[in-house]
Amino acid sequence: MPHVTLHALEHQLAGREPRLIEALTGAVVAVYGEWARPSVDVRLIGIPAGRWARGGAAVATAAPSVTFGMREEVFTREDAAVVVARLVAAFTDAVTAVFGDEWRDDVLVELVGRPISRSGLGGRVIGDGRAPSG
Repeated sequence: MPHVTLHALEHQLAGREPRLIEALTGAVVAVYGEWARPSVDVRLIGIPAGRWARGGAAVATAAPSVTFGMREEVFTREDAAVVVARLVAAFTDAVTAVFGDEWRDDVLVELVGRPISRSGLGGRVIGDGRAPSG
């Protein structure tokens, strides 16, 4: 299941949630295809004023950042460089479509690969069929 998390200052995020959910889901679908839509999990996290800082000082505005969690294996495929470039571009386009193109150069997109053996669902490690110990 692809996980998309967007962090933005709360006052910049408020009221944009439906458009962001649609745009971020659409970014995943644009890269992977329509089959991925039902499994895309989007989390929008609003950061209260005074809790986002740069250089040791709180900021009044900040470009949103996106983290996309996916299976680590995507980075070992022959087309990995192409997939990564498409994901970064699609997420940047999605964010700027909602927040405005003036943020384009500052939107951070992080693609995080996770080994399937280090994730769990329903109390079990994904991929091995065994319950986690201890």
